[in-house]
Amino acid sequence: MRSGSGGLVELEIGRVAHGGHCVARLAVDDGADQTSGGKPGGRVVFVRHTLPGERVLARLTDSAPDSTFWRADAIEILEASPDRVPSAWPAAGPGGVGGAELAHVALGAQRRWKASVVAEQLLRLAKIEREVVVEAAPGDDERGGLGWRTRIDLVADGSGRAGMRGIRSHDAHALTDMPLASEAIASLGLFDRTWRAGSHLEAVAPANGGTPIILVDGVPFAGGTADTRPNARTSVRETFEVDGREYTFRVAADGFWQVHREAPSVLTGAVLAGLGDVDGATVLDLYAGAGLFTLPLADAVGPTGEVVSVEGDARAVADARRNSHDRSNIELHHGEVARVLAGTIDADSDVIHADAVVLDPPRSGAGRKVIASIAELRPERIVYVACDPAALARDVSYLAEAGYALRGLRAFDLFPMTHHVECVAVFER
Repeated sequence: MRSGSGGLVELEIGRVAHGGHCVARLAVDDGADQTSGGKPGGRVVFVRHTLPGERVLARLTDSAPDSTFWRADAIEILEASPDRVPSAWPAAGPGGVGGAELAHVALGAQRRWKASVVAEQLLRLAKIEREVVVEAAPGDDERGGLGWRTRIDLVADGSGRAGMRGIRSHDAHALTDMPLASEAIASLGLFDRTWRAGSHLEAVAPANGGTPIILVDGVPFAGGTADTRPNARTSVRETFEVDGREYTFRVAADGFWQVHREAPSVLTGAVLAGLGDVDGATVLDLYAGAGLFTLPLADAVGPTGEVVSVEGDARAVADARRNSHDRSNIELHHGEVARVLAGTIDADSDVIHADAVVLDPPRSGAGRKVIASIAELRPERIVYVACDPAALARDVSYLAEAGYALRGLRAFDLFPMTHHVECVAVFER
């Protein structure tokens, strides 16, 4: 370690860690840690904006003497990795905004980075050794991993300029562009005007070319001003195709929908492939949102089958009800998934039966209680869609305890330039 002014340290960078950083260790320099006056004893430092094998000069960003680990940003690359490229978005570099922590990494290396994280989490938490390949979404290589976001969130700084917050900070950083955003969002001119300081801006531009919408503090914005009419448009229409069928959804603009332009098709296709033949079956769709999987599942089970959808967000259930109004083989339930599975839908509910289960939980995963309830239903197959490798690996271990083996795993790079990765895991009893 070399210590310098402003909390600078020279570090040899080790392995990738979950969360968009790499691991380094401070070395003992003459028996003392020169940055804090204490003995580091090989203190772990999580370093952003670097790559394994690099030697960097890093600025400590979190170095409390009593912390079990420290954080740092690489600000000068002394020895570069062959996987390093010029940043695709310098504003997201050291000291900048969040949202593109891998912008300095070549696209292929980003996917290897994410694959190694998924594999490491499975080995560490589920004791499963598995080779993982992260698949690119259609069109991303041609676009250089940019222009994929159909939804962005911004905040106006003290001068009213649109921007984003810094990493682990409430400070707003003004921006001139957002390279991850789709061309349709880029054309909205969000960075070309000023807004009320502190405003929360949401921009949605459906991937199919539908009419974009801007919300300012939750209120539609049109014609240069807030549209406060009771009938102002607050939803968008999303269309995607899977297995030759086209699906159209009405979704609240500030509700949940997959962000990547290709994610609905990619994930739905993977879920249907993972389920296999479910004609005539009863499929339980948990954390169903506005019905992204529900409608294709209804087609897959056919007129003699049934899809039971469970979602905790009332607005999403309302969207799902509108989207599935012409389907007689869909049953919708609003409620916390754990409670619904425990049989508390209503007083006269029948016990839920399921031949197969699809679940797409939040980043925190399903958890032991939900996994145990699913296992009690004894479905033959479970397809789990996960956006966090650690939560997935933990739930894989719970499923193994309940007698379900991991039979298939696909990983998709639906968040280029970030550390996030989407997985679709298939389990059989």
